[in-house]
Amino acid sequence: MGISIDRGKCILCGNCVAACPFGLIEIVDEAVQIKDGCTLCGACRDVCACDAINIEAVQEEIEVEEGHRGVWVFAEQRNGEIKGVAYELLSKGRELADVLKTELGAVCFGHNMNEVNQLLSYGADKVYLVDHPQFKNFAEDLYTTKMVELVCEYKPEIVLAGATPMGRSFIPRVASRLGTGLTADCTGLEIDLERRLLLQTRPTFGGNIMATIICQAKRPQMATVRPRVFKRNTRYNAEREGRIIKVDFDGEGITSRTRLLDFVEDLTGKVKLEDSDIIVAGGRGLGEAGNFSLLEELAQAMGAALGSSRPPVDDGWIPYSHQVGQTGKTVCPRLYIACGISGAVQHLAGMQTSEIIVAINNDPGAPIFEVATYGIVGDMFKVVPMLTSKLRGT
Repeated sequence: MGISIDRGKCILCGNCVAACPFGLIEIVDEAVQIKDGCTLCGACRDVCACDAINIEAVQEEIEVEEGHRGVWVFAEQRNGEIKGVAYELLSKGRELADVLKTELGAVCFGHNMNEVNQLLSYGADKVYLVDHPQFKNFAEDLYTTKMVELVCEYKPEIVLAGATPMGRSFIPRVASRLGTGLTADCTGLEIDLERRLLLQTRPTFGGNIMATIICQAKRPQMATVRPRVFKRNTRYNAEREGRIIKVDFDGEGITSRTRLLDFVEDLTGKVKLEDSDIIVAGGRGLGEAGNFSLLEELAQAMGAALGSSRPPVDDGWIPYSHQVGQTGKTVCPRLYIACGISGAVQHLAGMQTSEIIVAINNDPGAPIFEVATYGIVGDMFKVVPMLTSKLRGT
């Protein structure tokens, strides 16, 4: 596989130089040169009017690993309580499994787990449960080794986990040991039924491009998924039939190189951003740090959490724990009020799945209005105090 320039055809117009998204093409000594690192994306070839650029691809037969069936979701827990991202993934996993006409399984590691039956009632056909004192808290080496053992034994076709600190920590190690691919931080999952491929979509290039990635041959196909990008379905039936498969754990020969000392809860806000049903968020349009007090008053009147786009965080107006977006938190509240936020794609990636979005901005052409359920074109410094006053009945 390679790229070449036919100098007999090339007229040194420079179109390819401008078209290369990576800046790897230059004209030196009246000749086009391509630097190392070319991804063979074809952008230069597409703009060449002289057909002077050739990209040769080596066709390889892809042999898909056989014998893998089923969709698995890793059901993360803390202190014996299943985390919300597990139910979100079960909802999406159920959809994927139905398309593939296969089973949906959940894998749960913990100790004295009391909520395992809920995994069945939210759509799982089978639950693979490892209940052991050593799994009470997260131990990366133990989790990795046991997950690899289960995948090798039961051979699922797809494995999904939350892109949480836990999932990001050990799931890549699982994929590495299995010799398969992993797409991290996905925001979309679909099925190509003809090829039984998982289409894994995630933002790239700072959120400016949405890339869809596939794992053509290796199995299982693995992905970590951002919390709150998929909606959690209501439970199907508290008495829904399914199997709980209790898996034994033999720790002999497995040494954990880390030990969890304690969890430190985020105490920066009175209402946790990611768990709130209502969020009031501010952007650069606030002008200065002191103006966040307007949003704090509105949030207090509504029982809401206080959020922010990236610029106020970068400028030191508000702590990072309040940031919503590509490099912050992903939220899915019932109501999201965006004040003075223009609507950059990086911010939209973290909040556009909110049920209702209200945008307040004095620029009618702001991109935020394209995703807003309701838009208010006006001076935020007049609109927000009016809303607060109305809510307080003053």
